[in-house]
Amino acid sequence: MSPFQQTVLHILRGGPPETGIPDRVRAEIRAREATSERLIGWIQLGLVLFFTTLYAIAPRAEGSAGFNFVPFALGAYFLFTVLRLFLSYRFELPRWYLLISIGVDMALLVGLIFSFHIQYNQHPTFYLKTPTLMYVFIFIGLRALRFDPRFVLTTGLVAMAGWLGLVFYAALADMDHMRVTRNYVEYLTGNTILIGAELDKTIVILAVTIILSVALYRGRSMLIEATREHAAATDLRRFFAPEVAASITGADTALQAGEGSLREAAILYADIRSFTGTSATLPPETVLAVLAEYQNLAVEVINQEGGRVDKFLGDGILATFGAVHPSQTYAADALKAASRLVAAVEANQEAFRAAGWPVSLRVGTAVAAGPVTVGVIGSRNRLEFTVIGDAVNRAAKLEDANKVQKSKALTDRATWELARAQGYREPAAEERPAISVAGVERPLDLVVFAD
Repeated sequence: MSPFQQTVLHILRGGPPETGIPDRVRAEIRAREATSERLIGWIQLGLVLFFTTLYAIAPRAEGSAGFNFVPFALGAYFLFTVLRLFLSYRFELPRWYLLISIGVDMALLVGLIFSFHIQYNQHPTFYLKTPTLMYVFIFIGLRALRFDPRFVLTTGLVAMAGWLGLVFYAALADMDHMRVTRNYVEYLTGNTILIGAELDKTIVILAVTIILSVALYRGRSMLIEATREHAAATDLRRFFAPEVAASITGADTALQAGEGSLREAAILYADIRSFTGTSATLPPETVLAVLAEYQNLAVEVINQEGGRVDKFLGDGILATFGAVHPSQTYAADALKAASRLVAAVEANQEAFRAAGWPVSLRVGTAVAAGPVTVGVIGSRNRLEFTVIGDAVNRAAKLEDANKVQKSKALTDRATWELARAQGYREPAAEERPAISVAGVERPLDLVVFAD
């Protein structure tokens, strides 16, 4: 099948194929279509109320002696529009109902046009010159709000069929006195039919319909892709800090491995004590439930103090302060978060026990500050946003040292003094100078700020 044939087939089917699109993305598209249908309903209601008001206050046209169908048609269409709008808020309107709605729209328009020759006691050719036909483009345009080319195409084809029906009726209504002419002046001034003029109107309706359908096909392709990207971006925010997700989705060019910047930041490591051994005796669902309880608590504390979680390392957490976005109090904020996390874990022991943890849950934390590189690492097809630097390594080693030092929160003197300069006022529990820390070349002056 050629690309042109595929495009035509896709237009008839309502747009590009949705193969491979997740169900949640399809649900999002359906929700937007339902919103569009309600918008169409409100616009139709507004139009019928406008024309009803206009009809009521406008002076009656001279020459009308026959039966006037207009008020009855407007009344019936008003009731149908209200019903359609009401149903659109109750459930998703099925396609067959939308097709019926298109039929009602066109029946109203064609019926009104047809009634003019009865109202004014004229030959049927009289209604072919009515400007009311222009309203067909309003109905076609309304269907474009749904971003589904099928409904625009259906509306245009039904409108074209209705108009051709009016033309044929007018041409065949009086076979004894054929009203077809080739004289343009006679066509404009008398009750005659100029085939070329009616053909022009039909071609315009068809052309507008096709152009809008193709435009909507392309627009729907973009809508599907945009909805998919929006869902992906929303998911991305659950895996990354909001600022990181925004920098990824809002980048002017595709991110590449090796891109990064140098920042002054503080790194916080947190780890649950004896997690591996205890979790080995528990069912997997209990382990995950406890982890979820703890991680929800930790993330809330870290975010409240201005930090961002960089990674979940099993039962460990790596958080950054001042790395994702600059901060003047990054070290002080990190120490506040660490001490608050220790206190919050102590205060929520009942929740951990309710989740299935058999013993008291204990956590160790450590903070180290210094210059870090914030950026993208990985391969061409697999990237990761991370922080690299001595502060990251030092925080990890200090957290391990908690086990040896029998402490819950450790930092080094340089970080402690920096945090004090940035406004941290909590007293140190204990200072331990010149302590050898595994993995660190030189002894460090340690500060225990929670034990």
